[in-house]
Amino acid sequence: MGTPDFIREIRATAGHQLLLLPGVSAIVFDDEGRVLLGRRSDTGNWSIIGGIPEPGEEPAATAVREVYEETAVVCEPERVVLVQALKPVRYPSGDRCQFMDITFRCRAVSGEARVNDDESLEVGWFPVDALPELNEFALLRIKQSLADAPTWFEPTTQP
Repeated sequence: MGTPDFIREIRATAGHQLLLLPGVSAIVFDDEGRVLLGRRSDTGNWSIIGGIPEPGEEPAATAVREVYEETAVVCEPERVVLVQALKPVRYPSGDRCQFMDITFRCRAVSGEARVNDDESLEVGWFPVDALPELNEFALLRIKQSLADAPTWFEPTTQP
C-alpha cells in the first residue's frame, strides 16, 4: 500500500496535519452476479477494491485502474452508488487523512481474477449470499450496489 508520490510531496510541507483526500471504491460484479474481493496484504482481511485518484484523474477512471492493478480484471463503471465522508484516520506514521469516498457499481468485462500487485494476498469472486467476513464499510457498499435506488449519501440537517 504505497503512498502515492503526490501525497508524499504534500506531506513534505504539510507534515502530519489532516488532509482531505478523494477515495474511490469499486464494487465489481461478474455475469453470475458474484462480487470481486481482495484479501489485503496489510491487514489480511477481505475487502472491496479501491484507491486514491491520481491528480487530474476522473473517479471512474480510478475505479477501472485500481481494479485492474489489483486483480487483472477489466471493469466498466455503471453508476455511482454512494458518496460519503469517512471518519478521519491516523496512520502509525502520525499522518492524518479524511477520505471522501465515491463508490461505483461496476461490471467485469474481461480478465481472469488474480493477484496482480503487492496490495493483495488473494482475490476472488464471491456470491453475495456467501461473502467472507467483511467490515461494515464494504458491506454497506455492496448492499447499495445491489439496490435499485438513487445514489446514497448521508442525510443533511437544516442549518
